[in-house]
Amino acid sequence: MFKSPYKSIKAELLEVIEETSNIKTFVLKPEEKFSFVTGQFVELSIPGVGEAPFTPSSSPFKTDKIDVTIMKAGYVTEALHNLKGGETLGIRGPYGRGYPVEELNKKDVLIVGGGVGMAPLRSFLLTLLEQKEKFGRIILCYGSRTPEDVVYKYLFPEWKKVKGLEIMQSVDKCPVGEWDETVGLVTCLLDKVKVDLAKTVSVVCGPPIMMKFSTTKLLDVGFKPQNIYLSMEANMSCGLGKCGHCQLGHHFICKDGPVFTYEQIKNIPEPFA
Repeated sequence: MFKSPYKSIKAELLEVIEETSNIKTFVLKPEEKFSFVTGQFVELSIPGVGEAPFTPSSSPFKTDKIDVTIMKAGYVTEALHNLKGGETLGIRGPYGRGYPVEELNKKDVLIVGGGVGMAPLRSFLLTLLEQKEKFGRIILCYGSRTPEDVVYKYLFPEWKKVKGLEIMQSVDKCPVGEWDETVGLVTCLLDKVKVDLAKTVSVVCGPPIMMKFSTTKLLDVGFKPQNIYLSMEANMSCGLGKCGHCQLGHHFICKDGPVFTYEQIKNIPEPFA
């Protein structure tokens, strides 16, 4: 049966979780089972308001519900942040290419995240943990501006108990005595990570400037461009490669990504702009 790529299905908003002062997680129950590959994105709509693209933050192994973590940054996201739960939204997709999890078999995985970039990385991390016997070391380096800006702060204590998962965190700044881990940009955590470059890949997601400097750091320590995976979500709009807003060189992020290797985009002028 033909399914129109423009058609949304209804989804009940079950819960709204406040993550930080400007980031919330929306727990949705679609009217039918909803499947996606970690790293793909969906279009979420509020009837009468509009729609916008977001990457799910939940595990793709869970198909009865879907979590979407959203930073308030514009018209649609502000309207979403005003919701309390119980409303009916629209969801369409999934779209794009996600993380090539099957290609990471037997490899060590270094995850580098910043700010709300932890949203798609949470989905990716949950995917790895669901089948962690397939991978080697799983290392998460996550940075935020302050301790109050840590996304999923209630989950980190549980994640740190998971055998086979190594976690390091940093904040850009904080008052003395309010943080017992690293103070500095997330890139400083990479100085503390010792990996076997021959069998390690890195997955990076965060604000464009963070991704730029994290990629530069990874290249400096010896990662090959084809072993650095980037979630290039900026400027997506229609989700179908029709509007042209997300063009990146000869790529359309919504169709050819949003996940790219650095090898694919390294020759594009200012790919992180």
